[in-house]
Amino acid sequence: MKAARFHAREDLRIEDIPEPELRPGAVKIAVAWCGICGTDLHEFLEGPIFTPPPGHPHALSHEEAPVTLGHEFSGTVEEVGEGVTGFSVGDSVVVEPYFVCDECGPCRAGNYNLCTRLGFIGLAGGGGGLSEKIVVDSRWVHPVGDIPLDEAALIEPLAVAYHAVGRSDVKAGDVAVVGGAGPIGLLTAAVLKGLGVTTVVTELSAARKEKATSSGVADHVLDPSAVDVKARVLELTGGAGADAAFECAGVNAVLDTMLDVVKPAGVVVNVSIWGRPATVDMQKIVLKEIDLRGTIAYRGDHAAAIKLVQEGKVDLKPFITGRIALDDLVDKGFDTLIHHNDTAVKIIVHP
Repeated sequence: MKAARFHAREDLRIEDIPEPELRPGAVKIAVAWCGICGTDLHEFLEGPIFTPPPGHPHALSHEEAPVTLGHEFSGTVEEVGEGVTGFSVGDSVVVEPYFVCDECGPCRAGNYNLCTRLGFIGLAGGGGGLSEKIVVDSRWVHPVGDIPLDEAALIEPLAVAYHAVGRSDVKAGDVAVVGGAGPIGLLTAAVLKGLGVTTVVTELSAARKEKATSSGVADHVLDPSAVDVKARVLELTGGAGADAAFECAGVNAVLDTMLDVVKPAGVVVNVSIWGRPATVDMQKIVLKEIDLRGTIAYRGDHAAAIKLVQEGKVDLKPFITGRIALDDLVDKGFDTLIHHNDTAVKIIVHP
């Protein structure tokens, strides 16, 4: 079968590899669509980061580069392994793409997204969604019912957003600011909106500002180069400030702004993965008793994220801005997102 294999930095090849074999406790999935994630781009440009380099296999997958990429994917069940119940051939599914040890302290406490040996399918090994077929342990497979499979490829990043929103403790009727309208920022706003939260999105890019507006996920879109974001948020909240803010850009100026816009005792959730250390004005945190919280991936969030889509509270269609074939992955996918990222939100690949 065809698969996109990461060998080394800027060395990604479409290769023919053996189709994976079914094993007990697992299901074989024919991949329908796979999204290109910012993590994939970082791996391509700067890696290996999450992929195990040659000679250093991952502790749980026991694989090393080259590995098949792709962790945001949907597909249909093709075969069901021995001992698996609850799935039938032809079911539409998505995958929670994890390797966890089930032995460390976080795993035993139920916080498997904080596993000390954590790995991601499609980065640490285990196959990936940028291939024709994949075999995954059934514990990580989630049915999506009648959600179209192209939209279902966005369930994984939606689960990231859902988990981040859960870290903020916001509730219906609150006001939240989302800093950055990239894919995760837009999906974070979508979850907030779906839960009845008033959303304010800050963004510089004209194309991303337009997407935040046209998709309906933002009640207000603010351009930091044109308006005083803090003053405008205070105006929108009657002088109180936002209940929560989400840093979704990995940019220090955005983090600073999120600390400015939350009310005293508000919550700032850092969602983005940073390429370099950030500086934090601790005085802002101290004087307003701000909670600055981290969030990583998801933990039991897929079912709730799927339900939001099925109930019509989140519409994923507006965020798919490109559909390409696997053979065009680098030229029409990675190149576009690296060099023209303001023109695309989510490009999905059909293997």
